[in-house]
Amino acid sequence: MLRTTAIERGDSAPDNSLDRNCAEIKSINATHDKSSRSPAEAPILPRLVAVLQEFHRHGIAYCYWKSSRCLQAVFAGEGDVDLLIAREDQHRAQAILFEQDFKRFPSVVRHDPPAILSFLGYDEPSGQLIHLHLYFRLLVGERLLPNYRLPWEGVILARAIHHPTLPIRTLDSTAEAVLLVVRACLELRRSDPIAVRGWGTITRKFALDRAELAARVGRAAVHKLAAELLNETLADCVVDALYGERPLELQVRIRRHIRRYCAAYRSYGGFEVRARSIMRAGLWIAGNLNKHFLHLPRPWNRSASGGGCMVAIIGVDGSGKSTSVATMRAWLGSKIDVLPIYFGTGDGRPSLLLWPLKLALPLMTRMFKNKPNVASHGKMSGHAPGLFYSGLMIFWAIAVALDKRAKLTAALRGTNQGLVVLTDRYPQDQILRFNDGPLLARVPVAPGWLRRIEAAVYARARRFPPDLVIKLTVSPETAAKREPSMDPMVIRERVAALEHLVFPRARVVCVDAEQPLPDVIRAVKREIWRLL
Repeated sequence: MLRTTAIERGDSAPDNSLDRNCAEIKSINATHDKSSRSPAEAPILPRLVAVLQEFHRHGIAYCYWKSSRCLQAVFAGEGDVDLLIAREDQHRAQAILFEQDFKRFPSVVRHDPPAILSFLGYDEPSGQLIHLHLYFRLLVGERLLPNYRLPWEGVILARAIHHPTLPIRTLDSTAEAVLLVVRACLELRRSDPIAVRGWGTITRKFALDRAELAARVGRAAVHKLAAELLNETLADCVVDALYGERPLELQVRIRRHIRRYCAAYRSYGGFEVRARSIMRAGLWIAGNLNKHFLHLPRPWNRSASGGGCMVAIIGVDGSGKSTSVATMRAWLGSKIDVLPIYFGTGDGRPSLLLWPLKLALPLMTRMFKNKPNVASHGKMSGHAPGLFYSGLMIFWAIAVALDKRAKLTAALRGTNQGLVVLTDRYPQDQILRFNDGPLLARVPVAPGWLRRIEAAVYARARRFPPDLVIKLTVSPETAAKREPSMDPMVIRERVAALEHLVFPRARVVCVDAEQPLPDVIRAVKREIWRLL
């Protein structure tokens, strides 16, 4: 159908000299590329379809201006949605997105220029986030610094066509081919750290796009449009680049000519663009180190425009707290800044303060085959803790309290910086001997001054409650099956205590964790998205 459209506009037949090269690349594409699936086989996100239908209904002039080959993957939630919007329609387009429950998340490192806005939407049936970029100007260049504004928006939007199988307007094949060559010349640069990091993937994507377009667009049509947008000399360069044998990233002469011509479209000059690029690259590297290793309460990707928030997921052992937090982190973490904090002392990531103590914990456990009645796991002896056990418990309780104080400080600073803070458990002092409550309540011989140190930490948690508390509720029988090493009596006590645990200044939502895990995850996602 696309080929018929090209012929109807008077495009000439494709050049046969590329048949062998195109066939080879198409074979790779059919084997590996997710977008090779037929529309009937791949899912389509209902929330994205609803937005596009509203655009059509309100007459918004727009088009998807990146690779049409990847559109099916985009509709399945496997890529960002890059839409070029007519400047006069920008406010109506944003109003439609807000009505469809999309939310703005500006970039921290990239510092999105005024002509680019980033929105996220939640598609509840699939459980996926939709990342939508609105472009009001045609900006291209390095990923962290799109330095070139191509003044072709009117031509591009006037030539936009309806996709034959998907509910979206896209570039026509000729405009996509010209833009592909120009983008390759301006974007494929070794000075871009993101491009260098994924150089093989990015260059392969350009090669696949070029092969597909060259197979269905004629030389004459490409030359005519390139001459209209650039000039006659550069039109020859664009045609040579599109139909040539060498990969786009190796066509140095053509890239040099197009860059020299587009220099007039730059937002920053040579020195300033290098300085800004280096600065943003440094922030991008630091952000990735922070995300994967340091976990400091600092923004590094995208933060909520309305400020950060804190979500605490609580429940008895075996209710699925850690699984829920890990799932939420993976769901949100690829798009926005998420700071996970573990307030427990079990299998979560320990702080530097608790790390050496947790290494010694197995040795301490072997020393007490029968634990006193203040313990929660293992075989209980029924007697009160002795002096040696009490001393170890006091030392452990103070270390845990100091650890929680440090994490509470990080959580507060993270929300102030616009991060989404996800906590597994949350300190409370309403119910003594509860797993997230003060530990010294279990040790009668603990001195008063140490109790006051511990109490101050839990009072601090009470002063700064989470914005949202999600209680995962399970029956004692289910918790006992999931945590066979835990004392059944303690399980029953904690299940009952959880029902009475309150957070007066937070929104508390109870989720039945007895239901299948996908239903639990869907309910948690729904509540978190409402908060953002």
